Amino acid sequence: MILRSLYTAVWYAAAPLIGLRLLWRARRQPEYLQHLGERIGVYRISMREPVIWLHAVSVGETRACAPLLQALLDAHPDHTLLLTHMTPTGRATAAELFGELAPRVQSVYLPYDFPWAVARFLDHFHPRIGILMETELWPNLVEGCRQTGTPLAMVNARLSARSARGYARTGALARKAFARLSAIGAQTEADGQRMSDLGARYVTVTGNIKFDIAPPAPMLALGASFRNRFGPRRVLLAASTREGEEGPLLEAFARLCPPEVLLVLVPRHPQRFDEVAKLIRRAGLTVQKRSTNDPVMVDTRVWLGDSMGEMYAYCAAAEVAVIGGSWEKLGGQNPIEASAVGCPVIVGPHTFNFSVVCTQAIEVGAALRAANIEEGLRMALELLDNPARRKAMSEAGSRFAQSHRGATGRTLDLLTPLLRTAQPRRPSQRDPE
Repeated sequence: MILRSLYTAVWYAAAPLIGLRLLWRARRQPEYLQHLGERIGVYRISMREPVIWLHAVSVGETRACAPLLQALLDAHPDHTLLLTHMTPTGRATAAELFGELAPRVQSVYLPYDFPWAVARFLDHFHPRIGILMETELWPNLVEGCRQTGTPLAMVNARLSARSARGYARTGALARKAFARLSAIGAQTEADGQRMSDLGARYVTVTGNIKFDIAPPAPMLALGASFRNRFGPRRVLLAASTREGEEGPLLEAFARLCPPEVLLVLVPRHPQRFDEVAKLIRRAGLTVQKRSTNDPVMVDTRVWLGDSMGEMYAYCAAAEVAVIGGSWEKLGGQNPIEASAVGCPVIVGPHTFNFSVVCTQAIEVGAALRAANIEEGLRMALELLDNPARRKAMSEAGSRFAQSHRGATGRTLDLLTPLLRTAQPRRPSQRDPE
């Protein structure tokens, strides 16, 4: 109780900084200044009860939850589904993926972790169950759900050794929050063990739901269209690159790669598209943007993927993919999309957020690891010159993605008993501390 009170006091002290941060981020994404009331638990939409609440922080989690969302809707046809996010891009992704399911599926922001804002959220939507995608743990939110008797589960849960050390430093605050989760569906044994070590009590290894996302046929068709635009050129994809990575990547590409190799560069965050375009020109490379839909000219060295939700298409159009987030100490991005369409993968040294997936992909021959971006590009050039090896890696990637499917069903099995027995109360009816 004392620790949580101190934690809440920090939130109050940081409140002015939160407002400034929203203003700062709104310089690049004005959407950060929309729906501000939702950030403190004030909502204009209502939903027909009973409500299943699913929290997906941003783009990656929102895309990853798609198989589970559909499975929940199919298994519980009398329920509506509330999606919550923390970023405008997550919310926009939900509109893109699930907009046609409205009003049965609605998206809002999850409030900041003030106790009164959490109480407003729970009172307004009165969810029958809360489901947190991956590892988004807020102590006051967990406590609010405990007080109202709302089961709160964490699914597709992953926890790197680095993140586990961070949680451990908060002591009893994190231990109590993990212990009060009604169920955890961990991606791997290692993830589950780290959560158990932090106090989690009901941990089951269910696997990674992202493997259950089949490459959509329209994306494969779009990828074929991209490929036709590129002509006979060899295509190297830099997928989900992060700040600090594009500069060294472009410098090495300009120095190592011949003109017949086209670099398709897709930054992770859309607010950086213009910034990355400037970096490309600064590197002395000709650039075209995907958003213009112009024919790709033969002298274009870099095709900037300035679009959202088309990663499967980019992977399908490429012959080799180097995965961003892994060349700086950022933890990497998920290689599953590339593997699922049979695109050979090269990752850098920093993949701690996706350690098991990357290690497994390397072990089965679907991926390679490079020590730095220059070595990664040299590996990519070798693969571009070796069709037989590319084909072997492509087939290994497809088998790898197929063999790990089934996590959605196991996760649904984990959640079904909680939904059957849940009888949450309004915050006004909550239990004492």
